[in-house]
Amino acid sequence: MPAQDQPFSEAAQYWDLKTLYADLASAKGRHLTPTEKQHLRGLLSGHSPGEIAEKLHKNVNGVEVALCNTLYQYVKTLVGKGEDKLHNWRNVCEWLEEAGYKSHSPLEPESDDCLPLKFLIKKANVVLNKNQVIIDIN
Repeated sequence: MPAQDQPFSEAAQYWDLKTLYADLASAKGRHLTPTEKQHLRGLLSGHSPGEIAEKLHKNVNGVEVALCNTLYQYVKTLVGKGEDKLHNWRNVCEWLEEAGYKSHSPLEPESDDCLPLKFLIKKANVVLNKNQVIIDIN
């Protein structure tokens, strides 16, 4: 199945999944299962275990138990938090971001009242004159 057709594929826009999968597999001692990868992408996409279960048509308690017995343990080992208590599923994202697995997010405007220039500029003339660039914006 192509990556964009996988559940929670949006995680790939913000996280270095290839490196993360490899490092978690190392912490686990073998490759992550497809289900573990789905659950991880769900968490990294900002979904709670309940939302992950709903999207995958699974039992909520089953997903929560699976996360506690698998991914949470691998992440704790990977980031050196083996003795720390995972208080909330969001800790997984925080710890992995602190460890450098989050890639650069797409640029966003600094405020809500900014529009890209292509929406503001209807017509522009650009003239190259010797060592000058002259831009006439209408």
